[in-house]
Amino acid sequence: MTITIYGIKSCSTMKKAFTKLDDLGISYDFHDYKKQGIDKDSVQRWVDELGIDKVLNKRGTTWRKLEDAQKQAADSDVDKAIDLLIENTSMIKRPIVEGQSVLLCGYDEAEFDTNFT
Repeated sequence: MTITIYGIKSCSTMKKAFTKLDDLGISYDFHDYKKQGIDKDSVQRWVDELGIDKVLNKRGTTWRKLEDAQKQAADSDVDKAIDLLIENTSMIKRPIVEGQSVLLCGYDEAEFDTNFT
């Protein structure tokens, strides 16, 4: 099974996910948003399957620093929210773990156990 984990290397949640996948013996490719960015098709796929409320992290500083007009636009229009995620990859909830038959958003140890053991 080919797994790609998307996120930012220095994120503490990402480090937990890397460790868990390593402990489970799951090999993966890492896609670093800061270095590689992200394409609209990927974000659209995640939002279609998981929903914008799951993918968009409103708890982080990047969201809080947006202008109110940007926040309102993202709240009312999914396409605008997706564009914001592409421009501000720090607002994508981490990690996104994607494989042939799995798509996880955020780190939940039990969810990782269920999907990879």
